[in-house]
Amino acid sequence: MGRINELVKMLCSWLWDWPMLFLLAGTHLYFTLRLGLIQRRLPLGLRLSVAKKEGEQGLSPYAALSTALAATIGTGNILGISAAIAVGGPGAVFWCWISGFFGMATCYAESLLSAKYRVRSLDGGSLGGPMYVMERVLGKKWLAAVFSFFAVAAALCVGSGVQAHSLTAAVTKGIHVSPHLVGIAAALLAGSVLVGGAAKTAKVCTCLVPVMSVLYLGGCFFVIWKNVGWVPQTIRIIFLSAFSSRSFLGGVTGAAVMTAIRTGMAKGLFTNEAGMGSMPMTAAAAEEPSPVRQGLVSMTGVFWDTLVMCAVTAVAVVSDMLRNAEPYRQAGQEDYCFVAFDRLSLTGLPFGGGEILSACLVLFAFATIIGWSFYGECAARYLWGERGVKRFQIAYIVFVYLGSVLSVELVWNLSDLCNACMAIPNLLCLWLLRKTILRQTREELGGCCSR
Repeated sequence: MGRINELVKMLCSWLWDWPMLFLLAGTHLYFTLRLGLIQRRLPLGLRLSVAKKEGEQGLSPYAALSTALAATIGTGNILGISAAIAVGGPGAVFWCWISGFFGMATCYAESLLSAKYRVRSLDGGSLGGPMYVMERVLGKKWLAAVFSFFAVAAALCVGSGVQAHSLTAAVTKGIHVSPHLVGIAAALLAGSVLVGGAAKTAKVCTCLVPVMSVLYLGGCFFVIWKNVGWVPQTIRIIFLSAFSSRSFLGGVTGAAVMTAIRTGMAKGLFTNEAGMGSMPMTAAAAEEPSPVRQGLVSMTGVFWDTLVMCAVTAVAVVSDMLRNAEPYRQAGQEDYCFVAFDRLSLTGLPFGGGEILSACLVLFAFATIIGWSFYGECAARYLWGERGVKRFQIAYIVFVYLGSVLSVELVWNLSDLCNACMAIPNLLCLWLLRKTILRQTREELGGCCSR
């Protein structure tokens, strides 16, 4: 098992180094330029995401977006940003923002394709995703099968196992309870949502996403308010560190420019999932007749995930670090947010900042478990039909329990590998159908695309 883990770790290290970063960053930049800076349509996308149509049936654009956000807004927004700052310095935050801004164009492009080539299920609902585009438009069924297989594997690993482990760690951090009991409870709760199908998953996500986001952002804004005098310097250091190899705070979190770029881009790409082909599955399920409008709605998910959640986290942590650096010298890479949230413990509240952050981690992890189950079901349905969906749900619930009680190093490395193996065929599909994306956008939005 140790040798397998080392092999998987080596493959992940190679794939998620410069090859994958260049491929994703190049795709982000290409579609940003050729789509005439589609990011400027963000206000329209935000309006469309909350618009309610009369007589609307099926999954609304907002419900589809909430399901996607449940999967993307996860523990990576907390622990991932902490690790990015620790490894790559404050400059890594800037490159994380850059990946999010340009990644909106790729998310728009892939969601447009899946919405355009969605199909109808036997019960009248909408189905779709990159695998359907690969088979029906490109005629590459084998590529669709490869993508779907790794989507199922990624759902079981990162969506179920890893998130269940994070949930259990957050619970047992403040409460002395057996991980087995936490795992069983998490599996039962997840199972109660999964058996209700896509409609129940979307309903839970539309309730859970706003609550957990407001709770977490409220804590972050309180930390920022306590350190408001340091915020201008925080912004300045984030931008300067992105292009300077000088150390930060005496070398505690300093990093070379290339390390900051690699770390920030990798964390940004991982957390917002732009280009991986996961979010288009929810885009295809939404009952929005216009592929372009649905693409605009979907790209707002990257905005909320990276340019809001990750940005607020980073400003809260770095501003608190500037005010008092000593606790961060003793903290682990993923504990920076806990150190920052300790500011909440000084307000006289009956609970501390650590408890609030642990509660946020539990909600984020559970939301990701629910959101990723939708992706896995879509891929399982494509590969094995409705019978395969039931079997996947059983396996998914089992992985929730296993992730709670077992070491997840191998599972985490496998999830990174599966994510990369999802992204490669999806990005290939985008490049092969780039003219279709540009033409569809030009027809609906006018001359915003370069010819």
